[in-house]
Amino acid sequence: MNSFRGFHCEWNLGSPGGWKYQRMCQKLGKLAWTRLAPHLKLPFALDYDHPLLDPVPGFAAMLLRAHRQVNGATPPFIVLMAEIETLTEVVENARMVQYLNRQEGITAALAAPEHLSLHHGRTTLEGRPVSLIYQDFNCDTLVAIGKRIDIKPVITAIRQGRLVNPRGMEPVGAKGVFEAITGSARHLMSASTLRHTPWTRLFYPRATTGPQGEEIPDLLAWTRQNFPRLVLKPAHGYSGHGIFVGPLTEKVEEAIEVALQQGNYIVQTLVPVRSWQELYPIPKDNALRLEPRQTDFRTFITDAGLLGFLGRFGGIPTNVGSGGGTQPLAFLPAGLSLREADNLINRAFEALPLSIFQEVQAEVAEQATAMGYVYLLGPIPLSLKPRLLTPRHAVELRRYAAHLWQDALTLEKLWQAGELSQVVKFGEAETELARLAPWEGRPALMVSDGLFNFGSGAGDGETVSGNP
Repeated sequence: MNSFRGFHCEWNLGSPGGWKYQRMCQKLGKLAWTRLAPHLKLPFALDYDHPLLDPVPGFAAMLLRAHRQVNGATPPFIVLMAEIETLTEVVENARMVQYLNRQEGITAALAAPEHLSLHHGRTTLEGRPVSLIYQDFNCDTLVAIGKRIDIKPVITAIRQGRLVNPRGMEPVGAKGVFEAITGSARHLMSASTLRHTPWTRLFYPRATTGPQGEEIPDLLAWTRQNFPRLVLKPAHGYSGHGIFVGPLTEKVEEAIEVALQQGNYIVQTLVPVRSWQELYPIPKDNALRLEPRQTDFRTFITDAGLLGFLGRFGGIPTNVGSGGGTQPLAFLPAGLSLREADNLINRAFEALPLSIFQEVQAEVAEQATAMGYVYLLGPIPLSLKPRLLTPRHAVELRRYAAHLWQDALTLEKLWQAGELSQVVKFGEAETELARLAPWEGRPALMVSDGLFNFGSGAGDGETVSGNP
């Protein structure tokens, strides 16, 4: 039996992030739990330091593997490249550079495309040849940057295989790929990838097949009729922008019109809201009340397998760029029932004096500010209650990650062969960039954002459906 239920809502193979934010979140979460534990008086301990809860060392190891493949024994000079407007705002990039520079024999820097130059056919930063680049934005952004500055140094690095997240990965991260997984390519996919992929179709006037394999002669009419159990979203969107969630959308016709006018939208089976909710202690009426909040679960995957996770919580969507927050994760001891442990934690929070909770909350907020725990919208909301995992989940998630990596490779081959052109809508310039650097399984980072239920919370026990 699978140890978790639910669906990945999207993959990111272009510029996935969050690896350093989760480590910062874990430190803050452990601080909170250290302060709260004597008052909660629970009969078990929580592990905030499991290796899978710190993706940073594995991310650094992947960068070094990629460096060696291209540069051999040459000492690494690694650049994390971000848009110039975000260099001081996205804290994890700067912190990752600091981490790399503390490792023996590694030099790293944070830079924007504007800072790079070409010298004798090599991409350089301040006169020094760059051995590897991690690019923290997608192809469309690079194309836009190229309209105002010379991006030949970046293009050269891509051609030479010095950009560690190959542009050839990005098409496989397009949300339209889920149509192939639940349609034409399903016979090539692993059972776990199929089980966790929601039914998805590119949204335009067409005939297609539905979630249960039924014939849909008119997708637009079918979408109108079934909108409460669907979601419309941009195939290349980010931070939750442009999403229309069925049960939360009052003006259905307006949402459909926006999707048709903007184009390149997908329609997807809505993952039942209660299935990815958990209960959280919320100060209310001079006490702590348990209220449901949405969760999501980012899985980091490399050529070496499962790297770690990022936990988020909030509303719909949970994206931090849309006002969501981050959540520390913690492993239970082996043999403990997650559902029972979660119930004990909930009851303990309900009995906790509000003043103690607020004292801890204030201390954590102070530490978060000192750490610079902010994103584009400012300070990141943080849950004091962790999301629980078990050793069994770790085993199952490793299997899930390995299968997903292999399935993504299969999809890249299909895209390179032109067999995904109907579901991956890239502009001509973006397609050219993607073809400059095929992935082909080289060291890289990909993520899967999952709306998963691990066995606790408001939605446990609810039937989750949506994949034929």
